[in-house]
Amino acid sequence: MQAAVNQPEDRVTRTAWIWPVAWAAVIFASSSRAQIVDVSPWPGADKVAHFLAYGLLGLLACRLGRGRRAAVLAVLAASLYGASDEWHQSFVPSRSAEVADWITDTMGAGFMVMAYTTSAWIRRAVETPARLLRRVLKRAEPAAMP
Repeated sequence: MQAAVNQPEDRVTRTAWIWPVAWAAVIFASSSRAQIVDVSPWPGADKVAHFLAYGLLGLLACRLGRGRRAAVLAVLAASLYGASDEWHQSFVPSRSAEVADWITDTMGAGFMVMAYTTSAWIRRAVETPARLLRRVLKRAEPAAMP
């Protein structure tokens, strides 16, 4: 008896790894900078940035697999990357490692993975190619007035 072969949509392509790896590189590059420009007038802005950055990393990692196992692995991977990034920051001049940042990273990844796996609307919005979305929105525009 021959084993079932994975369908093409069940396999992760080599190019699917580009987005989470590229985003992890952006996070690494930004945490390597000794001076981060603080453009926010309120004190909690860095936590919001951590939440959103690692939320996106978790979502991109979650897209690489299917089911509960992929979701758990995505959150775990984003959390471990957040911990390693905080450790990395401890070696950068004028930067420090904060446990609160790591917790925020993990919460952001967990929230976005949960939203992605439980909401069909969010999944559809993330998975719809931009060119298709532009085409659909163009059709939905009302006719121009003469």
